[in-house]
Amino acid sequence: MEIMTAKNAPLLDAIAGKTPSRTPVWFMRQAGRSLPEYRQVREGIPMLDSCFMPELLAEITLQPVRRHDVDAAILFSDIVVPLKAAGLDIDIVPGKGPVLADPIRTAADVANLPILDHEVTEVQEGIKIINEELTDQQTLIGFAGAPFTLASYLIEGGPSKNHEKTKAMMHGEPELWHALMQRLTPTIIHWLRGQINAGIEAMQLFDSWAGYLTEKDYREFVLPYSTEILESVKDIPRIHFGVGTGEILAAMGSAGSEVMGVDWRVPLDVAAERIRRENGAKVLQGNLDPAILFAGTKALTKEIQRIKDEANRAIAVGDATGHIFNLGHGVMPNTAPDAITEAVSIIHS
Repeated sequence: MEIMTAKNAPLLDAIAGKTPSRTPVWFMRQAGRSLPEYRQVREGIPMLDSCFMPELLAEITLQPVRRHDVDAAILFSDIVVPLKAAGLDIDIVPGKGPVLADPIRTAADVANLPILDHEVTEVQEGIKIINEELTDQQTLIGFAGAPFTLASYLIEGGPSKNHEKTKAMMHGEPELWHALMQRLTPTIIHWLRGQINAGIEAMQLFDSWAGYLTEKDYREFVLPYSTEILESVKDIPRIHFGVGTGEILAAMGSAGSEVMGVDWRVPLDVAAERIRRENGAKVLQGNLDPAILFAGTKALTKEIQRIKDEANRAIAVGDATGHIFNLGHGVMPNTAPDAITEAVSIIHS
């Protein structure tokens, strides 16, 4: 894919295999609870409601770009927004996460699961507002939850520590599992196509819970659907990321993204070699441990340099084609905003 880059946009240049003007950096969950301005504008407004308010979602998306000088904005949303937009009775409970009133457990439940088939105009309007403020050097990243993670929320009825009901369906009722994935996939595709139509310049498929799977199970039960989703949005740069996925990086890499996100548990050069063996060299994204943002300037500088060195080694030996700096997961809610700003400054320098 030939990536059309905006003037001097470091993130898009890195994905295109060009030499960016500076190491591009953005952070997962950079918009949100770590920022006092976020808490102020969200006060009294439920999480999912805020995702359907164009001016508010634009403001929240832009807050970390203004404060931290990151090279990309990540669309403020939640992985269950397309399900809510499709008409599913789902809510985000403070301190717990997405909770479903009636979990999806039977063939009838799957057959009745609504599919998103209309434009989510509130989100599209928000994207247009965001792009009016971003400069040519800054990139807007859209995102969607991957089908396995969404399926797990639906089956378990909310967050799960063990995903036992999910795995029970996967292995005990494989036909039902595949029917559910086939029901979810068009909703995710439609959700992403709507973001593209509104003006996102890259996207991330976020598989929060994929690290709970064996490689065999990932390839059989998940990979075909993530591949279909990524194939449907190949007109923009694609990032693929999951947590705890060191053992399945090669499999995830075969889903088709240009960029592979790596969590903090695997050194970037090691991850790059695992990915390259099966898929050829890709751009790496990551992978500072979010906890290091609490450790002070000296430790932060040391870890950032280590990660950049690992990325540079991977690029030098042909295991990677570029590097986007990020955390190995999201910003923790009680992270000091000044520590995030400092990290960006160190990365850029």
